[in-house]
Amino acid sequence: MEALRFQVVGEAFKKKPLDVKAPSERPYEYFGKKVFNREKMYKYLPKDVYEKMVDVIDNGSRLDRAVADAVAAGMKQWAVENGVTHYTHWFQPLTEGTAEKHDSFIEHDGKGGMVEEFTGKLLVQQEPDASSFPSGGIRSTFEARGYSAWDPTSPVFIIDDTLCIPTVFISYSGEALDYKAPLKRALHAVNVAATDVCHYFDPAVKKVQSNLGWEQEYFLVDEGLYAARPDLLLTGRTLMGHDSAKNQQMDDHYFGAIPERVAAFMRDLEIQALELGVPCKTRHNEVAPNQFELAPIFEETNLAVDHNMMLMSLMKKVARKHGFRVLLHEKPFAGINGSGKHNNWSLSTDNGILLHAPGKTAEQNLRFATFIVETLMGVYKHNGLLKASIMSATNAHRLGANEAPPAIVSSFLGKQVSELLDHIETADKDFLAMAGKQGLKMDIPEIPELLIDNTDRNRTSPFAFTGNRFEFRAVGSEANCASAMIALNSAVAEALVDFKKRVDARIPEFEKKLAGTDHSAKFHAIIDVLREDIKTCKPIRFDGNGYSDEWVVEAEKRGLDVEKSCPKIFERYLDDASIKMFESLSVMTKKELEARNEVKWETYTKKIQIEARVLGDLSMNHIIPVATSYQSQLLKNVENMVSVFPVDKAEKLNARNIKIIEEIAERTSAIEKGVEELVNARKLANKIDDEHDKAIAYHDTVEPKLDEIRYQIDKLELIVDDALWPLPKYRELLFIR
Repeated sequence: MEALRFQVVGEAFKKKPLDVKAPSERPYEYFGKKVFNREKMYKYLPKDVYEKMVDVIDNGSRLDRAVADAVAAGMKQWAVENGVTHYTHWFQPLTEGTAEKHDSFIEHDGKGGMVEEFTGKLLVQQEPDASSFPSGGIRSTFEARGYSAWDPTSPVFIIDDTLCIPTVFISYSGEALDYKAPLKRALHAVNVAATDVCHYFDPAVKKVQSNLGWEQEYFLVDEGLYAARPDLLLTGRTLMGHDSAKNQQMDDHYFGAIPERVAAFMRDLEIQALELGVPCKTRHNEVAPNQFELAPIFEETNLAVDHNMMLMSLMKKVARKHGFRVLLHEKPFAGINGSGKHNNWSLSTDNGILLHAPGKTAEQNLRFATFIVETLMGVYKHNGLLKASIMSATNAHRLGANEAPPAIVSSFLGKQVSELLDHIETADKDFLAMAGKQGLKMDIPEIPELLIDNTDRNRTSPFAFTGNRFEFRAVGSEANCASAMIALNSAVAEALVDFKKRVDARIPEFEKKLAGTDHSAKFHAIIDVLREDIKTCKPIRFDGNGYSDEWVVEAEKRGLDVEKSCPKIFERYLDDASIKMFESLSVMTKKELEARNEVKWETYTKKIQIEARVLGDLSMNHIIPVATSYQSQLLKNVENMVSVFPVDKAEKLNARNIKIIEEIAERTSAIEKGVEELVNARKLANKIDDEHDKAIAYHDTVEPKLDEIRYQIDKLELIVDDALWPLPKYRELLFIR
């Protein structure tokens, strides 16, 4: 064991960076090289087919089968020219990953030979097995049929020799079994609702787009060290391990020089990502040792989600080529920062206006205030749901750990925006008027066009305004961004629908009141409703320290969701308000929500169950044998001391060894007892049939045992001979050479 561990560590430190040869072109020249984007469509499709495809992508027009056949032919020609032999419908089931089944282009030619075919039918729809993916009971094992259907708004791309076609995944009976289908529904809902509200300010707006810019944090670990840690291999995190004497306390890793091997990995990853159309922009060292970040330029939300899923898969593949393993678990190491995936979200119009950015005129700033306030209304009304959308067994380790947003959703606005909303709320009701050709006049302090440099940042805020967008910071690093985006865009859409309904109802009232004046009834109605909503959503606004104990007490007083139990947080999906929102917007039905929660509870249980089994195995088969072996060495040493020295001197010389022998006995006994209790707790929980109740039992009775056992193991690590310790330690795992 000693030789194996030190051999693995030694080999890891000897590794040299791979020589990554960049393409001869500049990045902009090979960007999208492996994507069937508009440039490729224009080249490989007939002009009329190209124009119809653009109409489908931009305006949501229906795609008829004749067009699909022509598109498939063009796609196949391009794919074959790039060495492609297979195609797959690429979708995002409820496993948090992606799925694909590869089929070749070949078909019988009827003459004993083969031809390559790819038709519109094969492009548009396939029937993957729907019973082997999580479905929450919607699909039984004997009910296998499901459908994948092409999403034309997300470009087809090439991985190796396979043409990957982004698709939705639904059951035979029509329920969504993936993330993409409800995401697209939510994006449609916010588009319709936001466009209607935009018409108060600009009737020419035809479309509102939801934008997303994710920031992907991750850890890198040497592959050999990873393989020597069964807990990392099977659970994605270290279930034991004492702090390294040096970790992140010197703040020297953050934004530091990127290690040479890591830089080679990053170059390779960026080249391949850019070829796949992922607009990589930023790379840097993160706070924790071995932790890094990659971020792209923002994109339309559906495409951004697809690109993030592609990237996470690509990262794992490229990392192995460089002798690394990527860790996307939110908290792979105790005692240092975990990894998140900040979701920078905004809304923009088809004519290029960012709706969360202040403008230059009073009317533009009223529009800005409207979308800020109604976003806050959605977040306030559904703060528990938004927390549920980012919660998981893995992200629960990170949230609230004085490094990430707390498990309470609140919003930081900054001084200027807060003062703007306070002024609208409290100003005299006659502060708004129309003054001839000068347009709308408001007694509101001038708001700069850009607030980025005038607004401080609050790292403890889960939903912070950052100048022209909101940053949803609580999303976990291994999560599918779609989960958070479905909830957020739906909540904002509902708020905007309600806002417009109330404004429209009040416009006739103000028309009567303001008859004979040059005042605008429409703008008075907007201000009137905004005042109400500013007061209503005030509890969600918090600019203070989200890590403090006082905030937990204050948040509860404000009526915000302060629940910390992951399985109970999932319940928010089934609140009456959540079901009403999702159904009214046609995003998800009650049946779909219930099924997804079954999957969430079952997934939570399985993850804790796996961790419990792994920890029990490591404790009994790795840690205790090594600890008792060292204890035997010490006992032998004590016996030898007694045989050589006088009794009094032997007792003094043996004092330290006897103390360690006793501590090992106490701690190994505590570990054995803890493992026994862990197994019994798991057995009792496994007898529970209801997935909700089982998940709660695992949270309340099984998970706490993991920390209790870990505490004893980490103490043993400090006293057992380093040469005997069987697993790579934090000081070896966390520093790439």
